[in-house]
Amino acid sequence: MKKKITVALVAHDKRKFDLVEWALRNADFLRHHHLVCTGTTGGLIFKAFAEKGMDLDITCMHSGPLGGDAEIAAMVVRKEISLAVFLIDDLSAQPHEADIQMLLRQCRIHNIPIACNRYSADLMITSSLWDDDTYVPSEPKYIVFNRE
Repeated sequence: MKKKITVALVAHDKRKFDLVEWALRNADFLRHHHLVCTGTTGGLIFKAFAEKGMDLDITCMHSGPLGGDAEIAAMVVRKEISLAVFLIDDLSAQPHEADIQMLLRQCRIHNIPIACNRYSADLMITSSLWDDDTYVPSEPKYIVFNRE
């Protein structure tokens, strides 16, 4: 990839190991970009990379339940995030469900690709569109569809 992008990485507690493992597997990609993470997730990713002797351009926000999801959602609205990977624990209730839904919603509204599992994240980071300087994602159109 030619250009440096900002990638948001978020994972619930029971998915943090999965995200750290994914990040290490994709270190060659991630090391060339700026990472923005919720607090605990970012700390774990930073530590895992440091143990392998790899540097990262990483910013850690607050923990998700303390507002980190909302901080990243605000960055999405400001078009400061190019791609988000959010490994959600769909088997457990989350006390900050409203913030989670807000982040997912803002990614959809502002046309920011968001992967919620490792397979979709792999597909997104390997897309040739990242290297296509002529590709510009179209803005979503919120208009009433007239069937007539």
